Amino acid sequence: MTESQTPALAGTGTAATAVSPEQERDGRAARVPAIELMGVVKEFHARGEVVVAVNGIDLQIAEGEFFSLLGPSGCGKTTTMRMIAGFEEPTRGAIRLHGADVTGIPPNKRDVNMVFQSYALFPHMSVFENVAFGLRRKGVGKAEIARRVGEMLEIVDLAGRGQRRPRELSGGQQQRVALARALVNRPRALLLDEPLGALDLKLRQAMQVELKRIQREVGITFVYVTHDQNEALTMSDRIAVMNDGVIEQLGPPRDIYEHPATRFVAGFIGTSNLLAGTVNRVEGGHAVLEAGEGEHIMVPLREGLAAAGGAQLELTVRPEKIELATSPPPAGRCALRGTVTEVVYLGTSTNFAVTTTTGADMVIFQQNSASAGQPAARGDSIWLSWQPEHSYPIG
Repeated sequence: MTESQTPALAGTGTAATAVSPEQERDGRAARVPAIELMGVVKEFHARGEVVVAVNGIDLQIAEGEFFSLLGPSGCGKTTTMRMIAGFEEPTRGAIRLHGADVTGIPPNKRDVNMVFQSYALFPHMSVFENVAFGLRRKGVGKAEIARRVGEMLEIVDLAGRGQRRPRELSGGQQQRVALARALVNRPRALLLDEPLGALDLKLRQAMQVELKRIQREVGITFVYVTHDQNEALTMSDRIAVMNDGVIEQLGPPRDIYEHPATRFVAGFIGTSNLLAGTVNRVEGGHAVLEAGEGEHIMVPLREGLAAAGGAQLELTVRPEKIELATSPPPAGRCALRGTVTEVVYLGTSTNFAVTTTTGADMVIFQQNSASAGQPAARGDSIWLSWQPEHSYPIG
């Protein structure tokens, strides 16, 4: 067994209910995705070569959804967002906004706004004038501008700061001004390209909560591009994990974290213990991998997993699911033996590095509490155990 630890799927009735034409139209509108990508491919030509940045994406984003495109640099997430905004055109495929094909339509004709990492505020203008800029260009009346800008500054928690200049604001406040400027025009969707990247960690974490609150209040679709897994997990209704121009997994944050579909997703989202081995037998609805005397891993035979004796199986176990003990665990749990090679105290938790008897290097997170003592020190022989349902097959 080998392992690699990577840091950081109509009834019947007798009566019919009358539906008005207005209700029917509203129902159809509710079912139309806010944003839809159909077979979208984007190729760039560089030094005589064709570089495929986005490779055949099919994607639907619902009205009012907080949706994140998550992945490492160069995975195609920003290119995908720029195609939605109209700054790039797909080589092949189509993009629809609220049911209308906008492929080939320029950015200023699409009912979306975009917020970048660099806020691009006008330094000589007040906060009020920065937010009002787009409304003035549209010829909106003074009274309406004052009302809408005032409402938006309330939403982003900047009421009373309308006369300040950007240089008089903190980074987080400047980010809120940029957000208010984009939202005051009432776009159908807002696209955010790593807008928190320039903030320090503590402020970035606070702004993640604020962004989600603002999105709920305004009720429009947010599409958020980030390489930060914690941002995506914190804010998103759904996440598309991208790698090499394709979507490797799409789903709610909990599903993606708990049930990664591929080795890449398991490694990119959080920390994973990746294990591989040969199935010795199938019993009680589990594929069983034997590792030594008293050591075994049980993997539930979920839908789509066909494992028989002799089959090769790769799986992931999250570090916080694993328990450490000096004695063998009770029956019914997965169990491996090992030696503690490192102990790192992190305040709220302690991280243990363990090399198993099979040669696998594993990481275990233990939450620190008043009742929990340290179960092991460096050099100790230890048992690792976890519930079988936390062995999740990947591949």
